[in-house]
Amino acid sequence: MCWYKKYFLFTIGLMVLAGIQSCNSDSHAGPDTKQFFDLKKYFTDESIRLRKANPLISKTAVHNKISETKKLHVPNWETELSLFTESDINKPAWKASYTSSTSEGITTYTATDSTLKTRSVVIKKQQDKVKLILIYNYTKTMLLGKALYWTTEELSYVPDSMYRIQKRQYVRTRGFTNYYIKGLFN
Repeated sequence: MCWYKKYFLFTIGLMVLAGIQSCNSDSHAGPDTKQFFDLKKYFTDESIRLRKANPLISKTAVHNKISETKKLHVPNWETELSLFTESDINKPAWKASYTSSTSEGITTYTATDSTLKTRSVVIKKQQDKVKLILIYNYTKTMLLGKALYWTTEELSYVPDSMYRIQKRQYVRTRGFTNYYIKGLFN
C-alpha cells in the first residue's frame, strides 16, 4: 500500500475517533445543570404517579363552542400533559433568555426573547411542594408583514385537583379556532 493511502486512512481514522469523542457528554458538566424549574421532569414524574393512581377525571373538552363532558380514567397521562412537558425552558441555549423572580413561594420565569414559544412560567410552592403551575405560550409566523399564523396557550395545573388547557389559534386561510380542555380530579 502506498504511503499516501496509509496517510489517508490514518487521517480518516483520526477524524472518526475525534467525531466519536465529540459525541460523548462533557465529563466536566455537573449532574444537575438545570437553571430553572424542571417542567419536563416534573410532568414526567406526575404522569408516572397518575398512571399508577388511575384517578377518575371529569373532563370537559370544548372546540369552537361545541362542548362535551365525560368521566373517565385517562389512558395516557404522558400525552394528556404533553403541552406542559413541551413548555420546559431548561435548554442550554436559553440560559440567558429567561429572568426569574421569587416572592412568597411564587417563582416567575419570564422570557426576555420574544421569539421563544414559552413566554412565562409561574410556579407556586408551599413547603417545597408544587401547588400551582401556570404557563403562557405564544407563537407567531409572519409573511410579508402580516400574521400568517399565531397561537396562544394558557396552561394551568393544580396537583390532584385540576388541569386546564386553553388554546386559541389563528390561521389566515381558516380564521380563529378555540380549544379548551379542563380535567377535574374526582
